[in-house]
Amino acid sequence: MYCQPKSPAVRRYNRRMLFSSCAYVVTLLPAVYAVNHSHPSQLVAIILTIFPALATAATVAVVGLYLKEETDEFQRELLVQGLLWATALTLVTASTWGLLEMLSKVTPLPAFYLYVVYWFFFGLANVPLRMRYRMGRDE
Repeated sequence: MYCQPKSPAVRRYNRRMLFSSCAYVVTLLPAVYAVNHSHPSQLVAIILTIFPALATAATVAVVGLYLKEETDEFQRELLVQGLLWATALTLVTASTWGLLEMLSKVTPLPAFYLYVVYWFFFGLANVPLRMRYRMGRDE
């Protein structure tokens, strides 16, 4: 089976995304632990929150850098389509849940989950996109 080598832009994207995702987990877990167990002052809690927020911003920047660096227009288009599907599905989900909160009195969810839901939908959207164009398959 022949696999095409990944472009330099993909390799940089993967390395950067791994780093920013690890930074997110490494900063989020101690912040949550500290807030739940140490009960810091509001100022300290805000400072602890900034670090995972910076890692969140880094993941968005990584996607932007990939779009800038990738020379294959088709690969860029696939990424943009995945991002658009994720955006649409996240907006619909957030609006629907907001209506449920308002009209049906369901339990409100923290806005923090939007980030997680967005990347879940991004991964989900890439399955049919890749299948449609049979990415990674020998023909």
